[in-house]
Amino acid sequence: MPAVELIFYQDAPGVTPPLLEWLDDLSPKARVKCLVRLKRLEDLGRELRRPEADFLRDGIYELRASYQGVHYRMLYFFHGRKAVVVTHGLVKEREVPAREIERAIRAKSAFELNLDAHTFKPGR
Repeated sequence: MPAVELIFYQDAPGVTPPLLEWLDDLSPKARVKCLVRLKRLEDLGRELRRPEADFLRDGIYELRASYQGVHYRMLYFFHGRKAVVVTHGLVKEREVPAREIERAIRAKSAFELNLDAHTFKPGR
């Protein structure tokens, strides 16, 4: 049984979640690396630590994957004790840009105001 329920943030009902769009644009091998990290997050939840995950700020974390020298990051936050919401992904240069963290913070606020409108669960 997973430690946490994995939820993909969606901007609106029926809209493809930003993370899934981003994953679709990655090479197959990079996508697999990111999917493995998502599974580890689901299995370990808050117990997942560096080098796989790290706290950024304001309740936002980064899930970290690398392939052939490219650093992939997926931003997420926890909702309660049993859910993790993944907002979007990016390719990181030196550090995660502030605008990307702000984007995740806005998603967190929107999610908390209307869970149903911003929740996408795979296979649902």
